[in-house]
Amino acid sequence: MTYFFPLFAVVIWSGNTVVNKLAVGLIAPAEIGFFRWLVAGVLLTPFFLRPVLARRRAIRAHVGRIVVLGLLGMAVYQSLAYYAAPLTSATNMGIILALMPLMSMGLASVLLAQRLTAGGLLGSLLSLVGVMLVIAQGDLQSLLHHGIGLGDGMMLLATLAYALYGVLLKKWQIPLPALQLLYLQVLVAIVALLPLYLLSPHQGLNPGNLPLVAYAGLLASIAAPLAWMHGVQVMGPNRMALFFNLLPIFTAVIAVVLLGERLSVHHWLGGVLTLAGVFLAERWRPRASTSPAGR
Repeated sequence: MTYFFPLFAVVIWSGNTVVNKLAVGLIAPAEIGFFRWLVAGVLLTPFFLRPVLARRRAIRAHVGRIVVLGLLGMAVYQSLAYYAAPLTSATNMGIILALMPLMSMGLASVLLAQRLTAGGLLGSLLSLVGVMLVIAQGDLQSLLHHGIGLGDGMMLLATLAYALYGVLLKKWQIPLPALQLLYLQVLVAIVALLPLYLLSPHQGLNPGNLPLVAYAGLLASIAAPLAWMHGVQVMGPNRMALFFNLLPIFTAVIAVVLLGERLSVHHWLGGVLTLAGVFLAERWRPRASTSPAGR
């Protein structure tokens, strides 16, 4: 039962990457991005509005940081993923997301003064080669001539935004219960994405796209984070981080089953290199006695 919560969260998030693809043509990216957080906000408000109002003085002191976190983790990250979905495959998106732990490691070395180990550097290089293989469809020379595709580029920026979100979340240590902080970030996303929704083309909610909005708003935005938080409490953050590395694998399997995507040699090779780099970086760390004080 201990492993149920991290596995549940990762499967839901992997499924949400595929939902990004399923949404193409059924609902505009700005629409699903806005309605996702609106659904989450409506469902969370009865439980968290009163506690948040009771802590308004503490919140006021950290409002700027809460806004930055909401923009990075909720608005920018997911919006870029929705806009990237029509331009790349769900499998590519999942493998690119596997770079997040390594991006976090690099950002933490700058913002948290954490020492970047030899394993971290080697793992980062290995994973970067893996992701480049996927993006270049197995031909790295093509990147020199054609560059990175727009969809893959958007996913790289989205992954970087979420990595920065995670590092700032640890750096700032905002003194609020985790669920109340999540609720406030959801509200930030709703307000931030409203102008984009109003100014973008609409397809409207209909029976074809409502299940996708419900999945994103209920399962990916509420159920999965709750399961992940519970897993962190039970297993600790270091053990939980290993489960996140399963995301590209689950995403690829779901994409093959639901979208009919085909896994080519460059997917297999790039995915293996990316995951190998992440595991190398996470396992080859300094001992606790030599860890920097910022950890």
